[in-house]
Amino acid sequence: MAGRISRPTDSPALVHRESQPATGQGVAIVASPDAAPTEPFVVPPDELPRHIAIIMDGNRRWAKARGGTEMDGHAAGVEAIREIIRHSVRRGIEVLSLYAFSRENWARSDEEVGGLFFLLEKVIRNETDELREQGARVRLLGRLDELPPETRASITQALDATAGGRRLQLNIAFNYSGRTELVDAARSLVARGLKPDQIDEEAIAGALYTAGQPDPDIVIRTGGDERISNFLIWQAAYAEFYFSSILWPDFGPDAFDAAIVEFASRQRRFGR
Repeated sequence: MAGRISRPTDSPALVHRESQPATGQGVAIVASPDAAPTEPFVVPPDELPRHIAIIMDGNRRWAKARGGTEMDGHAAGVEAIREIIRHSVRRGIEVLSLYAFSRENWARSDEEVGGLFFLLEKVIRNETDELREQGARVRLLGRLDELPPETRASITQALDATAGGRRLQLNIAFNYSGRTELVDAARSLVARGLKPDQIDEEAIAGALYTAGQPDPDIVIRTGGDERISNFLIWQAAYAEFYFSSILWPDFGPDAFDAAIVEFASRQRRFGR
């Protein structure tokens, strides 16, 4: 991890500018950190969300509260990921999307960025066999070509090794940005030679990183903040949002179930 990190030359800048006050009237539920366990689980299969997306926030604050380093927090966050993947399989969730590293995260220190890459490579090497046993199929959402060669190699190996998974589609959003995804989709459509009148919502959806997958039914954000942070901004157009004050390393199966129970209690009207 020594030396400076080579960053993309077009790292997003717009998201760092001061934004205008929000004018929307969205409503979200904030979960209590001491929410009661939801076992026995009472949500019938036909009311489960097919696709759950999670913004995993709070690793660094979790570590700071315990006198640890940033990497201690990220390592604890990996342990939480492992359990949530297992629990998603138990619950019969079809697609799980995890926001692991945004393109905005390149602005962090060389030590932290390098540490995150190292941790990702280690996790993939150590967890690929279990992911395969769990029936998980891994897909990377993001610009793989901008990552260090060792990281790209580990990810590619995991993609190949889990290609036969049928129980859970596991999306890892790494070096991901919702705006960059739309840029890449537009470039793909132009490269295919589509004419303006051929570009519609179906064409754009088919050019996204998540092409062929159902849109997220619910987006969960841990850590107490209530924003989408450039995550799946096209796909989440009609998703339910669930904000939890629990820091990600402490977000376990009971908290996950509480989000599902809340989702099942809502009436989704899709503009009707």
